[in-house]
Amino acid sequence: MSKVINILSFDVQDRLKNGESITIIDVREPEEVAQGRIPGAKHIRLSELQSRQNEIDPEKETILVCRSGNRSAMACEYLMGQGYRNIKNLMGGMSGWNGPVEKN
Repeated sequence: MSKVINILSFDVQDRLKNGESITIIDVREPEEVAQGRIPGAKHIRLSELQSRQNEIDPEKETILVCRSGNRSAMACEYLMGQGYRNIKNLMGGMSGWNGPVEKN
């Protein structure tokens, strides 16, 4: 199995500021997301990932995020096992995110 590729918070922030087209999927639970998420992130709970993976474009770069990086790493491993190749894990998750957040 392929190794999960991690990406740092400041790299994601720079790429978003530069207007790059990246998909961000937040795999946390609804009550966690309500506390704040990365602007534009799509919420797909880890427990729903298998049934909703068709909502993720396998050709587009996708960054997965959770609270600390553990659940999103599991999500990366799952998607990579399904043939997704352009998947990255936000290292440190939202705990390491110091960029802007939006609340529901």
